[in-house]
Amino acid sequence: MVARRFVVRQDLADGGGGGEAEEHEVEYDTEHGLDILRLQIFSLTSVPPELQKIVVEADGSVVGDGTDLEAISEGLRLVAITGEDAAAAAAEAARAQEKSDEELARMIQIVVEADGSRVDGGTDMESICEGIRTVAISEGEGEDTVAAEAARVQEKADEELARMLQAEEEALLLQQYSVRNDGGEEFRERVEPYMHQVLMYEDPMRQEAARKTVPIDELQEKALVSLAKEGNFSPSKDEEDHAFLLQLLFWFKQSFRWVNAPPCDSCGRETFNVGMGTPLPSEIKFGAKRVEIYRCKHCSSTTRFPRYNDPYKKLGKDAVENGPIALHSTVELLDMKLVWWMHLDPCEGVYDNPLLYEKGWNKKLDYVIAISKDGVRDVTKRYTRKWHEVLSRRIITSEDTVSAILSSITGKYRSGLSIDGLTVIENRDKKESEELSKAAYLEVDTSISLPGRQSGSVEWRKARSELSQVESLACSSCPARKCVDAHVSKIYDALSYLLSHLCDGDIPKERVIEVFDSLKCLMQNLKDAKFKSRRATLDKKTQLVFVEIFPSVERLLCAMSLKAELSTDGERSVTTVGNTVHTSLALPVAMDAVDEILSNHKSNAVCTKDHQFPRGNRLCSGSVLASGEQLPIGIATAAFDGIRSSKWEEPDGAKGCWIIYRMLDGQTCELDSYDLMSANDVPERDPMDWVLEGSSNGGSTWNTIDARSSVIFNSRFYRKTFTVDKRYKANAFRFRFLRVRESNGNPRFQIGSIDFYGNCS
Repeated sequence: MVARRFVVRQDLADGGGGGEAEEHEVEYDTEHGLDILRLQIFSLTSVPPELQKIVVEADGSVVGDGTDLEAISEGLRLVAITGEDAAAAAAEAARAQEKSDEELARMIQIVVEADGSRVDGGTDMESICEGIRTVAISEGEGEDTVAAEAARVQEKADEELARMLQAEEEALLLQQYSVRNDGGEEFRERVEPYMHQVLMYEDPMRQEAARKTVPIDELQEKALVSLAKEGNFSPSKDEEDHAFLLQLLFWFKQSFRWVNAPPCDSCGRETFNVGMGTPLPSEIKFGAKRVEIYRCKHCSSTTRFPRYNDPYKKLGKDAVENGPIALHSTVELLDMKLVWWMHLDPCEGVYDNPLLYEKGWNKKLDYVIAISKDGVRDVTKRYTRKWHEVLSRRIITSEDTVSAILSSITGKYRSGLSIDGLTVIENRDKKESEELSKAAYLEVDTSISLPGRQSGSVEWRKARSELSQVESLACSSCPARKCVDAHVSKIYDALSYLLSHLCDGDIPKERVIEVFDSLKCLMQNLKDAKFKSRRATLDKKTQLVFVEIFPSVERLLCAMSLKAELSTDGERSVTTVGNTVHTSLALPVAMDAVDEILSNHKSNAVCTKDHQFPRGNRLCSGSVLASGEQLPIGIATAAFDGIRSSKWEEPDGAKGCWIIYRMLDGQTCELDSYDLMSANDVPERDPMDWVLEGSSNGGSTWNTIDARSSVIFNSRFYRKTFTVDKRYKANAFRFRFLRVRESNGNPRFQIGSIDFYGNCS
């Protein structure tokens, strides 16, 4: 320990030591380190530690962590860091603080006072009592304690596994006394008939009928756009196929309707069930062994409702667009690249969530049998984390008999395969067996909330005990997502430029509306064209409009990856440039923006230049992190994609939620204003009170730059502009939404769009 007295000279003029200076005496103990010296200097000069550059006046060296504070001379000079150096210093300080926080977290234990147990990542925070205390880990014990904690967690996991294995063994023992003696044949009779039904899906005629029903071009475009929104504009074939599969899943969910009771065949009105009927030969032809009879509530006519099991009935010449679904089926699809089976539920629009039924629907599973042209397989373990409980319900026959019967059926349907083909499938089976043997013992991901059943009436689902408090698939532990929205800012810039051109020229409002009506017509023609070869020819009226405003329109076309072409016969058209997905991504944004401009002008809701829509200087290409989101369509980045039909939805955000927007590559911005737009439905979910904060160090500390309360959005897709009075250079912004319009009985928050405007550097 050495007591030192430093004389710190602070330059008051910009640029160094050529101007006026103040001197400060600092009494300092070298044992305390450089951080304490910086804090002492901060108390005297008001220069934050992270913005201090301390120079030894005798030799001009910079004081840093490696400087011997006992050996340097007492004359020091303080230079305040500014500009880019300040941003770099702030970022370094943030990293250092984060590292310090992590180290501090490792040195602290949180203990439940009631039972002395430690709080860790596996603790159920809802069930522990409210009394907790922190316990500091003494110096030198940190690594040992962390290792001990890791060992304790592993020991706990091993104990849980042992408990589950013991429970499984007991369930198997009890099963011997519960199974039926003749259950083997019963099990075979229940499984084997489904092979015939599944093989219908391999029929080329039925497959061709299915392809004619599906809007393949539309789904291919949606698949490519979904990948582009993640920044992937050149996907591999496997990535494109996977994205198409998900769009096909969503299309089925949205296009086909679930039928609780069919409409009356005579008058189309509501019916009610009055019992069962005898299938007709024409109904049996398409697998309808069950026929329900319904009576009309108005005309008393009866309506037959056969439960067809042949997809061709709905996909052949008698197919009905948006036809009814009366049977719920779950699909597993083999990913040929990863060689694993992925769960898909077309009726619910859910994928890769096999625990949906046990965890979301509260189903008491017994057998989940997967059936394909290559055989049958017991995949129950993929769909449960309560295997020992499931075993207690599997009482048709013994587990050995189940395995033997499924192997027998599978062998029958593989008998015609070549040796090479059989080897491939058997290797795949072996890998799946290893996966299934582990699946039932995996921990449940508590950050994912699985919903109750969505298909069917509430009364019907309630009677089956398939409801849940969770309304939709949600995630409370969201990843940071990149905003792929540079095209949105370019479109807004181009439209703002076009509006300014029209307004500066004192163009009558009627003419402005005519111009944007022509643009809307052009965009609709482009949207209706095939996305791989988009082209729209301009009629004479539109050509005249374009000649008048062509420089402004050319900028807009460029923002949408479009160009104008003039044919040899003088006909002008608009077509895509480069990757057509860029146009697919941008076109809906431009159409929504033009619609909003037209609506504003037709309703005389044209704002001042600072509050007009759209405006230039919109921030883009940052990253977003949120408190929660609804999967897959209510994710956080949906608030920044410029499309009215999308939204960010927080399933538990009615009484408080947050979203953070971080600037691209450490850029800073002084925010001028921001826009919020209400979403498409449910006004009760609109934000009402919020605080907007900015951070200059990536989120380590926050300063309030705007706050609003009791805000009401008057209609759906209603845009409000808010001016920021407290100007503050920041590289991150955070909304803390405190309250929605109505939280009683409504747990959800939603916002249609968020747009930041400001000057970036």
